[in-house]
Parts: sequence; structure tokens; C-alpha cells
Amino acid sequence: MKKSNKKLLMVLLGLMLMGTLLLTGCGGAEEPAPAEEPAPAEEPAENGEPTEASLGDLLTSAMQPRLASEEIEGDFMTVWAENYGEHMREVTDGKYDLDVYPYGTLGDTRDINELAQLGVVEYVFSDYAWISSFVPEAQVLALHYIWPEERMPETLEWVVKNGEFMDVLEEAFRRNGLVPLGVLYEGWQTITSNRPIETVSDMSGFKVRIMGSALLTQNYLSYGADPTPMAYGEIYGGLQTNLIDGQINPIFAIKSMNFYEVQDYFTQIYAEPFLGIPVINMQHFDGLPAEVQEEMRNYWADAIIPAAEWIDARHEAELEEMLAERPDITYHEVRGAELEEFKETGRTVHDSFADIGGPQGQEILDTLLADIENAKAELGIE
Repeated sequence: MKKSNKKLLMVLLGLMLMGTLLLTGCGGAEEPAPAEEPAPAEEPAENGEPTEASLGDLLTSAMQPRLASEEIEGDFMTVWAENYGEHMREVTDGKYDLDVYPYGTLGDTRDINELAQLGVVEYVFSDYAWISSFVPEAQVLALHYIWPEERMPETLEWVVKNGEFMDVLEEAFRRNGLVPLGVLYEGWQTITSNRPIETVSDMSGFKVRIMGSALLTQNYLSYGADPTPMAYGEIYGGLQTNLIDGQINPIFAIKSMNFYEVQDYFTQIYAEPFLGIPVINMQHFDGLPAEVQEEMRNYWADAIIPAAEWIDARHEAELEEMLAERPDITYHEVRGAELEEFKETGRTVHDSFADIGGPQGQEILDTLLADIENAKAELGIE
């Protein structure tokens, strides 16, 4: 049995044991009471919207779903998952009580996506890369140089709230038993390395850790790099032992996972914003009242801007902290002709997406690009 399958089996057995203990821990399980008829929903307020308290009345019983986060305690996905959990408890009067499990508690980045697909946990907060093993269309979010550097979160918000992209993305996820609730901006990806990177030619032979994604592999091969998929928890050791020359993550991850301790150069090429996708098991989601489903979607759409402001402020502060702690680190933003070369090179991968992006690859690419252009027009972005 492969190592990853053994780890997943251990996680599954552990979760089954947790469920057994919950049922027997009070001295024996009682016969469940007959399900009660749901109480009638409260009358709408004058503006026609249901009151928040009515959502709890729509749930026939208390629920305690679980969310597996791809990031550690205190990092973006875990923090905003906990915020979501608090919101759902509030609007359901405590009847929908979400438990959040930070990275490492239920397995690695590969395992937790499978747990959500199987319904062992009800949620996973994932990204466009690791989820691509199940939903290859999600990799469209990893294409380089499709998003504007200016007002990126506002562009994303417009796409999510007004475009057609989320509908196509949901079709692709549903083929695999999952539903995406939104897309969140977690900052621009930053390259860290043990040598300077200022031009495309500097990427030649650069052995860089990436997330597991066929498209990300193609992205960095186009620059001449040697992309190496590796689990999140293995990066520090890989950098420390020179198994890899560098890695790519947002600033908060570079700080919280201590990658900056063993890297001397930070490079920003503004190719790829890191985008998180809160995902729910389809069977669990479809079993909820329509009003609860709508509340879930609305929460994540409305969270895009405040979450972006939160992470941008954190990135600014933590970059300063890292540079103060290690003044020998060089931080470089690629601009001018060098950046144009990166853009021209990175965009050569776009034409191959239909072959990589699954059954709806071309459809989702065309839809997203059209939505982004419409968003830029509406927002006045060049």
C-alpha cells in the first residue's frame, strides 16, 4: 500500500473512532427521538429578506460539520473558516456548529480534499492546485497573468458576484461530489530562492517547489525552471537540505512556516494570486434548506474584500518583520522590460489549458477570461 493511502486510512479510522466515542461517551446511546416537523420560517422583514434567526428554524436538528483547512492555526484559511463557523452559529442560533481542523490534524493537503469528497468531513478549504486531482478545471485559477495587478480583489469580487464563472466551476465540482462556495484572494504568490531571480533566464534550472498541479508544472517549465510538487509540511526540510532551490507561497506562509530562515531572496513577478476555495461536500450541501445554502454562498462572496484587506495588511507587516529579522534578505519586484518578458512567456501556457483543464476546460477558460474583462470594464481598470 502506498504511503499516502496508509496515511489516509489512518485518518479515516481516527475519524470513525471519534464518531464512536461521541455516541458512546455518555454511558450508552439513547434511541433517537423522532424527527420534528420544521418550524415555519419567520415572516420576511419589510425589505423582503428573511431574518437571520429564521435559518435556525429551518434546520430540523443540530449539526456539527467538520472543516479541514489546508493551512495552520492562525493562517488565512483557518482564520476565515473559523469566522465562517462563528457566522453560521450566529445565524442558526447555534444549530449549525462548525468545527475547524488546521493543517496536519486530519492529514496532508492531498488527504483532506479526498476526505471532503468522500463525505468523511463536510468541508475542505482548498486551493486551485491540490483540488485539481478531482476537479482539473479549478486550475484555470492558476493560469499566469490573467488577473490585473491593480484592484485584484475587487476584480475577483465582481467575477464571483456578477459573472458566469462560478456557475461553470460548480458544474465541474459537482461531477466530483463537491460544491465550491466561493473564491478568496490570499495575496500574490512570492518566489523565495537561494539565488537572485530578476529575469526569465534566471529561472533556468531553478528547482522550485510547487503545489501538485499539472498546470502549475507547465507554468514554471515555460520559464525554464524545474518545478517539483511537494507536500506543504515537507518544504522547510527540502529547502534546508537543498533538495529544492526555492518555493512559491504568499508572504504569510513564508513567515508562518519559517521558510525565510533558509532563503535569501524574495521575488515578486505578479503572475499568480493565491486563491483559496472553500468547498463543501455536495451531499451535505444539497441536504440543507435553500435559504441556508444561500447564506453560505453570500457569506463567502461578501468576505472577499474584508479578507483581502486583512491579508494585505498582514503581508505588509510580516514582510517588514522578516526583513528586520534578516536584513540580508533581498526583496525584489520585477518591473519594466523584465516583467513584460515574464508576462509574454507565462501566457504561452494559456493555449494548452484546454488539454489540461478537464472536460470543461475550454468552457471555463473562456468564461473566466470574459468575466475578468467585463469586471475590468466595470471597474475602470486598464
